[in-house]
Amino acid sequence: MKNLLLLFFLVMAVYSSSYAQTKDYELGTSVFDRYRTVTGLFDYSDPESVNMRVNVWGYVRYPGRYIVPVYTTVTDLLSLAGGPSEAADLEELRVIKQDADGKERMIKFSYQDVLWEDELDVSYRNLPQLEGGDILSVPGEPKLFFRDWLSVSFSIISTLVTIALLVLNITGN
Repeated sequence: MKNLLLLFFLVMAVYSSSYAQTKDYELGTSVFDRYRTVTGLFDYSDPESVNMRVNVWGYVRYPGRYIVPVYTTVTDLLSLAGGPSEAADLEELRVIKQDADGKERMIKFSYQDVLWEDELDVSYRNLPQLEGGDILSVPGEPKLFFRDWLSVSFSIISTLVTIALLVLNITGN
């Protein structure tokens, strides 16, 4: 019986250690996507226009710094960043602007406002115009998928089995 429990513990420990480690990519992405997802500088400048540097942070496919023309809208910037991920909260988008005196101000808006911009009442319009140095922040929370729940469950079960084996060895049964 002890050999069977030990074998069970070893299988659980090997399985849980291969999936319970901290990874540097978003939960739920495929194995192949993690090598293509990069951050950095993306140059979408227009040689015939004035260009600006803006940042995109958060739950988008390609976060980083973007060089874009001054006529770029928030929708264009989200598209260039690969769009929001599944875990993005599209009701709480934010543009962070820095004033000339160094103070930052944040403008919150919903993605619905971006989609229906033309049909909004003029008094309700809350869409920010992008300027150089702005930061578009897309908040969200990572979602756990079945494999993640399974990994956490195996980690807990293997810990409980280890404690049970330790208690059995200490008591001498």
